[in-house]
Amino acid sequence: MRSRVKICGITRAEDARLAAALGADAIGLIFTPRSPRCLTLAQALAIRAALPPLVAIVALFMDAPAAEVMEVSAALRPDLLQFHGAEDDTCCTGFGRPWFKALAMREAGDVPARMAQYPHAAGFVLDGHAIGEPGGQGQGFDWAQLPPLTTPWLLAGGLTADNVARAVRFARPWGVDVSSGVESAVGIKDAHKLQQFFREIHRETAAQDRA
Repeated sequence: MRSRVKICGITRAEDARLAAALGADAIGLIFTPRSPRCLTLAQALAIRAALPPLVAIVALFMDAPAAEVMEVSAALRPDLLQFHGAEDDTCCTGFGRPWFKALAMREAGDVPARMAQYPHAAGFVLDGHAIGEPGGQGQGFDWAQLPPLTTPWLLAGGLTADNVARAVRFARPWGVDVSSGVESAVGIKDAHKLQQFFREIHRETAAQDRA
């Protein structure tokens, strides 16, 4: 089964269009002030307007006030919300949209038990940063610590064109999530790196189909 691809931390309409043209299943728009890729609602709406149909929009938050999440959700109409902070299942479910919960994997612990705390999550993002830190820092983690997982989940943290095929082959994620690994500067996606990233994903998918 092909790994889905989410390109996160999009800050420019042209990067969103390129990611979509290359085959991105989703793009991530960040509304966390701690992130250097944080957008205003106006910027996010401009990016949404530039996207073709059938590319999902994921709006990312980290311990944001409920009113802010509601405002963005109502105006942007994202396909998914994604929560990176200490939000509990009740909080995440209260906005009436499907959502992913990001789990910091620096201190992995019992991953299935942590997932079980979010029974209403549509899926999870397993990222390499420490608990309490935002994502998008390019920090990987030891994929060998991952147990078999049945819930949809995205592998994130430290992915680049150089390692994404190996990551997909080893970890068998439902999808991959990349931000800094395809950038030329913070928030600026690099066309060549994006193309290489998708080339490696497609090559690994073809290899698995032949196996």
